[in-house]
Amino acid sequence: MPAKKVLVVSGKRKTATARAIVKLGVGKVRINRTRVEVFEPKIAREKIMEPLLQAGDEVWKQLDIDIKVSGGGFMGQAEAARMAVANALLKWTKSGHLRTVFAEFDRTMIVGDSRKKEPKKSGGPGARAKDQKSYR
Repeated sequence: MPAKKVLVVSGKRKTATARAIVKLGVGKVRINRTRVEVFEPKIAREKIMEPLLQAGDEVWKQLDIDIKVSGGGFMGQAEAARMAVANALLKWTKSGHLRTVFAEFDRTMIVGDSRKKEPKKSGGPGARAKDQKSYR
């Protein structure tokens, strides 16, 4: 009996981490055990669906993609899941054409955005802001 092909790909954005598990199936895409069609908020759902729409139905309708996301806010999680899905499709298909389609649409689907929150320093409430002083 041949071994089942399973692919595990991760994506990161700020402090959010997504892990996508891809295997042969019927086109189910789930995020934290929720179907992507009913995932809320709508803007995050559309962000996650971008690589699937760019790839076309014939590519992902034969795959089941389970995404587990943790950390960060809802938009950081959506962008981490989006990167995991895009890289999973690229690794599964090994298609150079699909890579160029993703890169032309939005490069952050393939390559991560390295920006992070600047750490807080002493002497104030945030990274740059300092406590005010008065001499009167």
